[in-house]
Amino acid sequence: MKICSIAFLSCLGAVSAFGLTTAPKTSSIKSFRGVTNKPAFNLDGGLTKSTSTTALAATSSDNALATRGGGLGGIDIPLLLYFLFWYVGNYYYNITNKLALKAAGGSAGFPMTISALQLAVGALYGIFLWIAPDARGKPSVTMDDIIKMLPVAFCFMGAHSASVFALSAGAVSFGQIVKSAEPAFAAVLSQFVYNKPVSKAKWFCLPVIIGGVILASVKELDFAWSALISACIANLFAAFKGNENKKLMETEGLKDRMGSVGNQFALTTILGFLMSVPLVLAKEGNKLGQFVDMFKTTPALKMNLIASGLWFYGYNELATMTLKKTGAVTQSVANTAKRVIVIVGVALVLGESLDPIKLLGCSIGIGGVFLYSVIDQLLANRKTAN
Repeated sequence: MKICSIAFLSCLGAVSAFGLTTAPKTSSIKSFRGVTNKPAFNLDGGLTKSTSTTALAATSSDNALATRGGGLGGIDIPLLLYFLFWYVGNYYYNITNKLALKAAGGSAGFPMTISALQLAVGALYGIFLWIAPDARGKPSVTMDDIIKMLPVAFCFMGAHSASVFALSAGAVSFGQIVKSAEPAFAAVLSQFVYNKPVSKAKWFCLPVIIGGVILASVKELDFAWSALISACIANLFAAFKGNENKKLMETEGLKDRMGSVGNQFALTTILGFLMSVPLVLAKEGNKLGQFVDMFKTTPALKMNLIASGLWFYGYNELATMTLKKTGAVTQSVANTAKRVIVIVGVALVLGESLDPIKLLGCSIGIGGVFLYSVIDQLLANRKTAN
């Protein structure tokens, strides 16, 4: 585990600073501090390409590969590395996070403290990249930009904290299955809160998703209402975060002042950590002394907490880079495959139940999420073909 963490951190440093991209053959690109054709990133993992890059990406995947560079016989090696490190990071985060929570006493221990310290580890890593020479250029945001980022950062913190609590109260596989139902929350918020209608086809996918989650819960040996409710709260925060981020990125010039996906995620993580401190003090402040003693005397808690913070920061940044280098269908397949790998892999490593009914419900739920993601495009393509 230590070797994997060190290797991942080294690779993350390279990816964070240089984006794992090589210079295109057709044009000259400057260093990452002053890229003219460089994509601009948004806080929920979004990326808005320049006009020329968007046109190239829309032409064909071959043109997109030529623009990015790094291809070998038609294979985009940098993109494959993105996928690899994203999946590895997500997998090991779930394992180290669960081990840290167990070492601290589970849901009755210090889940809020652990979630906050995971953000602190990521924040320190982001700051380190700003300080280290030739690593990453600092953002040039204004105080007004920071204030506008607060709703997104709060939702980011809420989603992470609720997820950690859900994983402390029940099985990782069960928490991941419930979290896969996030599109249902996003659809309701978009339709009724943000006045952004969702297609009828997507609404018809929601019962499939919800039904799969319910079926997976029937035979869950580690079922706990607290885990279910916390995972749903995490979904709600994540859905709010996505919508709030869209509003935020309408701020003129913000993407240019941010500079890169790493800067945006670092700022969001720092703000999220600062917001989590009052919650830690309110919920677990009276027993922080006990946590400090455990941290000093329990190697499993210390090592897994630090490792989980690095895994969390790393895989989120890599997921952003990966998903925004691909098309909508590829994104849906990637997210679906990621959840399957995490649910099955982590369950096997941690000895969690994999009852056939649970697996069936998991398959139905995640299949419904995939269908929800691509249904509009499939129907649009069908109309075009006719």
